[in-house]
Amino acid sequence: MEMSSPGSVSIKEFSVKRIDGPSISEFSDTLSVEEPLEIKITYDAGMDSIQKNISVTMRTPGNDLDLAAGFLFTEGIISHKDHIKEISHADAACSSEKANSVTVALAKGFSPILMQSDRNFYTTSSCGVCGKSSIQSIRTVSPFNHLEKLQLSLSAEVLFGLPDKLKAAQKGFAASGGLHASGLFSPDGELLLVREDVGRHNALDKLIGCALYEGLLPLNRHILLLSGRASFELIQKAAMAGIAIVAAIGAPSSLAVELAKEFDITLLGFVKGNRANVYHTGEHVLCPNG
Repeated sequence: MEMSSPGSVSIKEFSVKRIDGPSISEFSDTLSVEEPLEIKITYDAGMDSIQKNISVTMRTPGNDLDLAAGFLFTEGIISHKDHIKEISHADAACSSEKANSVTVALAKGFSPILMQSDRNFYTTSSCGVCGKSSIQSIRTVSPFNHLEKLQLSLSAEVLFGLPDKLKAAQKGFAASGGLHASGLFSPDGELLLVREDVGRHNALDKLIGCALYEGLLPLNRHILLLSGRASFELIQKAAMAGIAIVAAIGAPSSLAVELAKEFDITLLGFVKGNRANVYHTGEHVLCPNG
């Protein structure tokens, strides 16, 4: 899988005029790149080979293969890395088109679960659930729903140290100020994986896709830190990956809290300095002062 960090493809320089009171000056500004990525799957159906367009998502280029794998997993279309035979940027006459299209060839004999794809999968960078016909249609059943719960302990020292570690690893954000990040930590606060994207849901899909191929799933021994707010679709994706603890630097939504309670995910918000709000404490997680 791709392990490349954000680089020239994720940011671009633009000439900008800055107005500062009565004066106007020109300078070069660094912005995050946002481009469409088309995700396709191919699979066998009897004697026929079928290709299906699954999604077009607005994302920051980089770690596209992670993104495609993670998206298929968190949408319930696949449930194991062995369901993927091969994943690559699709052939196209134009190199830019090739860079913006990924084809996932599924394993021989595996039939994808496409009930979730009856909706429009076009997603913008700000919304990972656009086109969902109802709330029930995205309560995808996690393959780890019946996993035995592990006793985890989250100390205040570890919790309050996570944001600085994630920020230090956000190279794209440092350059442009325009990328979200998802960071995966061990219970003792070691940063294991980080992915960035202009879309917060894409950043998490990239992280989960990488974890899928690294054999780390389920992530019930890990802590997920979100660089922004915790929305419903991010908790849904976390639940799919078996994550037991989700912390966010921003606020959660009401539906995110309700879903965290449904999946018994420990959810913390406004993690900053030495403060945090605990919105739900999972039965098997010991939180600071909890």
